[in-house]
Amino acid sequence: MINIALVGNPNTGKTSIFNILTGLNQKVGNYPGVTVNKKEGVCVLSNSIKANIIDLPGTYSLLPKSKDESVVIEYLTDDNSKPDITLVVVEPVNIKRNLFLFSQIKDLKTPVVLVVNMSDRLLKEGIYIDKETLSEQLDCSIVFTSSVKNTGFDDLKKTIIDLSENKKTCISTPVLSRLSEKYPELKKELSTYNNWIEKTNKFSPRNLEEEDEEHKGVQIKETIYRYQHISELLKISLKKDSSKGTGFRARLDKILLHNVFGYLVFFAITALMFQAVFSWSGYPMDLIDSGFADLSSWVASTLSQGILNDLLSEGLIPGIGGVVIFLPQIIVLFLFISILEETGYMSRVVFLMDKIMRKFGMSGKSVIPLISGTACAIPAIMATRNIENWKERLITILITPFTTCSARLPVYAILISLVIPEKTFFGFIGLQGLVLTGLYLLGFLSAIFSGYILNKIIKTKEKSYFVIEMPSYKMPIFKNVFITILEKSKAFVFGAGKIIVSLSIVLWFLASHGGDDFDNVETTVNKEIIGKSFSEEYIANKVSELKLKNSYIGKMGNFIEPAVRPLGYDWKIGIALITSFAAREVFVGTLATIYSVGDADMEGDTIKNRMTKEIRVATGKPLFDLPTGMSLLIFYVFAMQCIGTLAIVKKETKSWKWPILQLVSMTGIAYISAYITYIIF
Repeated sequence: MINIALVGNPNTGKTSIFNILTGLNQKVGNYPGVTVNKKEGVCVLSNSIKANIIDLPGTYSLLPKSKDESVVIEYLTDDNSKPDITLVVVEPVNIKRNLFLFSQIKDLKTPVVLVVNMSDRLLKEGIYIDKETLSEQLDCSIVFTSSVKNTGFDDLKKTIIDLSENKKTCISTPVLSRLSEKYPELKKELSTYNNWIEKTNKFSPRNLEEEDEEHKGVQIKETIYRYQHISELLKISLKKDSSKGTGFRARLDKILLHNVFGYLVFFAITALMFQAVFSWSGYPMDLIDSGFADLSSWVASTLSQGILNDLLSEGLIPGIGGVVIFLPQIIVLFLFISILEETGYMSRVVFLMDKIMRKFGMSGKSVIPLISGTACAIPAIMATRNIENWKERLITILITPFTTCSARLPVYAILISLVIPEKTFFGFIGLQGLVLTGLYLLGFLSAIFSGYILNKIIKTKEKSYFVIEMPSYKMPIFKNVFITILEKSKAFVFGAGKIIVSLSIVLWFLASHGGDDFDNVETTVNKEIIGKSFSEEYIANKVSELKLKNSYIGKMGNFIEPAVRPLGYDWKIGIALITSFAAREVFVGTLATIYSVGDADMEGDTIKNRMTKEIRVATGKPLFDLPTGMSLLIFYVFAMQCIGTLAIVKKETKSWKWPILQLVSMTGIAYISAYITYIIF
């Protein structure tokens, strides 16, 4: 097995190459001791040779400024993980900047292959690269690939095989050695500089301001000489006619980055995305909902009566169904997000939003965690590690939970479908989609406003600068889109599934057991109906209702009901609110489990129908009406996301002060906002 590292600047198509080489033979984890995403996969090079490929985080140099970037150099220099071959991925438009990282990796004295990706754009951009000349000048193998057209990968595999069979002879001359020979004045300074590097641990993130001027000057001089060296090489091997292929990007950027039209386009795309979440996923959701209902009914009627039957039909199956039903909406959501990332549009959004974020104590870099928060707040908060300024990073950490995560989507979806009518405007704009868009927008605006408040409260003298690369537009690679959707869907189902299964068992037990009052329910009902004429169905429902009320969970629910009644909730919703603190999507699964145990005539019914039939005892009207539904929606917009989010905030801030502040303040805002909403409606 050959160990291969994939290295490159962001937006060079490195992950696309990884996906093509490994296909579905990949796994995601964390580097030892570091909560940084690690993608690893297996590639079959030939009948007898396989390669273990590591997709390292994107970096611009081997002098890292963040933990993500430091992972690259630590991995490449560690004797336990050092790769047999390093593939450095570059792209034609920014090849000069890409080759700076390549020149540093060459100095590590490991076999290197330069992979010029997006080679299909050479002609479009008017770029010509003399492959043979550049290969000779760089003293390494060069392979042209195109992730879009899936070309060049057979040549890449052949090159890897050839290098693996000639490891001792494929290590080329380090660039620093060439620079020292070419620029004698640098040789002495580099000798002193390298000794200092060994003492100060070169390969850990450090602030350049802490370095003394002498060593910082040497580093800057070395960088300048490297770029001079690269420029001289490219003068011979690269030619570009700027009159070809550059007009489309400029014209499109004038619209997408415009001070007015840019925001309108972004809002239109967002609205379209949420319209699709409802319209495209409706039919498969109905199939899944009815399928789990039929499965629960089949298990209840097929298995022998007893604890196992009750556990499966009333606990596990309804609970899991409460999560799986929303998988189509999760797929649609990530379909749009992955396409926006693949095309290069998401970087434009980050750049566009920087103008707004600056006014609220943050930078455009804060948008990345906020956008990532639509998937999950935990990795989004971890993504703030790329923000060097502590104040900006802290504010971003504190406001990210306001962003609507994918776990809230099931709650929004079921409540909107219950209380918002399926009306359309102009024949294609759905009211339900507009409400969902409004909830996402409200969460984002709440985050921005909270950032403004925190910016006034938290004082610091630090200043930061925002730099982002604007990648060229490109067609999405649908294999990458598919793999992204698959990974996110698996994470959603199995991540939530662990919690759902555990809580479903606990909830079923609490709803199916109780004290003496619970055990004597049938006797009590029989005494009440002596001499009266009631149907068997009425008696069965009465027994189920009293059992649920006298169960452990019923007693807990009735204890907390006074606190949630002003919001329009009953004790069952109160229990669901509490359990959903483990994971937001648990809200629906909790109600599904409680309703499955609570009413005999709902056996085999769908989750949505069970919630529709739930009646408010005092009035006899539906529990999930417009006031209650809107109150719940607003509550979940502002409420702290989950216990996992609190844990990651504590870890990133190294203090319990900030997560406790988040929990108390967001819960208070959620409660007051939900109360006002209920009163208004």
